[in-house]
Amino acid sequence: MSIDKDFLLPDLGEGLPDAEIVEWLVKEGDTVMLDQPLVSMETAKAVVEVPSPYSGIVAKLHGRAGDVIDTGAPLATFAVDPTLPQRAEAEDTGHHHAPKPKAAPQPPSAPSPRERGEGSATATAAPAITTAAPADRADAGTVVGAMQASNEVKHEAVIAIGGIKAMPAVRAAAKKLGVELTRVRPSGPDGVITMQDVKHAAANPSALASIATAPQAHSAVAVPASPSPRASGERTGVRGSDQYITDPRSLAGKPVRTTPPTVQASGQPEPIRGVRRNMARIMAEAHAQVVPTTLCDDADLHAWTPGNDITARLIRAIVAASKAEPALNAWFDMANGTRTLHARVDVGIAVDTPEGLFVPALRNADMLDARMIREGVNRLRTQVEDRSITPDELKGYTISLSNFGMYAGRYATPVIVPPCVAIIAAGKGRHQLVPVMGGIETHKLLPLSLTFDHRAATGGEAARFLKAMLDDLARAN
Repeated sequence: MSIDKDFLLPDLGEGLPDAEIVEWLVKEGDTVMLDQPLVSMETAKAVVEVPSPYSGIVAKLHGRAGDVIDTGAPLATFAVDPTLPQRAEAEDTGHHHAPKPKAAPQPPSAPSPRERGEGSATATAAPAITTAAPADRADAGTVVGAMQASNEVKHEAVIAIGGIKAMPAVRAAAKKLGVELTRVRPSGPDGVITMQDVKHAAANPSALASIATAPQAHSAVAVPASPSPRASGERTGVRGSDQYITDPRSLAGKPVRTTPPTVQASGQPEPIRGVRRNMARIMAEAHAQVVPTTLCDDADLHAWTPGNDITARLIRAIVAASKAEPALNAWFDMANGTRTLHARVDVGIAVDTPEGLFVPALRNADMLDARMIREGVNRLRTQVEDRSITPDELKGYTISLSNFGMYAGRYATPVIVPPCVAIIAAGKGRHQLVPVMGGIETHKLLPLSLTFDHRAATGGEAARFLKAMLDDLARAN
């Protein structure tokens, strides 16, 4: 006899309130086994594969690809088959749900299914697979499934669906860019489609036609560029007939209607999801919580010898300033009235991507030389670009750096993300006439902006921190 059980979306180890369905790996009516891949979910930081918590039949899927599911909300309903393998009594499932606001106590004799599922590691377990986890056990990380609780970060694996091998992050990127994976030539080992393959296909859609033998799923189609003359009375400029164009696509993979220059364009609204949705939430929270103040000055790089790496020098200067003035290499907790000064320097480095802003942490920067800093920065950027970076590397930094000047801009007021106290922004360098003893010289100057939380640090502490950075950057090497 089967037992219907709801599987609530677990906390994927990042403390985020929701996740987006990228792709269902099963369908309603399928028989699934314990820990079989169930669905790919995209959070603000990664695309992870969620395994089935039961063995049985999939009775209902609560959402389609592209839907956003709240943590702790039903994701799927199972008809659990007790004759199939189930998780043993008291075995850790690794499923964790985000903390919910505490409600009034309910009579213990008749708790509702939702009440049984919130705040418990056994929210969706059948009576035979109860998993009472200790209350003080740390979160098991970003992977859910049959594993003992640990802080070890698990990497997502390549999965094959319909003969197509690709990581969940690659499938998510292809869906957003409107790229049909069946028409992409794989370049990875064992026929695996890589992120670069998808980006190349999106940038060169004409190359797909020579590869595909199956019907095109997203081929160019003719669509009216403007309303029909019969409907609007407007002239199209093409001998009284409608004008047609190929079908461009938005970042969400949706067709975009394009109009001639004579018609005012209004654009197409797109839902904010994934990284951008999380970025908007974090920035709004930071704006509401922090009392920011910004100091600006120019670092004189005239003494630099050839071969200096500007990013490595900036990070080294942050380390030197953190040692001179520890108050800005700190965390601040207003709710508990505490401040934490850090002996180590973990620098969060802002990385701009088409999906949104990532801030991976360069750990123990105070222990690294210029070569090791460069290698660490390159590794983090590569992992961000191919979405292989783990959530643990996107948190826990003690101070942050934004090198926006590689594009444009001189000074800025960057946003501090709590619990950090400070962020340094480097603008676009310039050459400028500088008066010196006996005349005028042309020096290379680097604009710096230091934004700090005035609740946690004084203006004097911030000024001394910035002065220490300027002094270090003025050195030849």
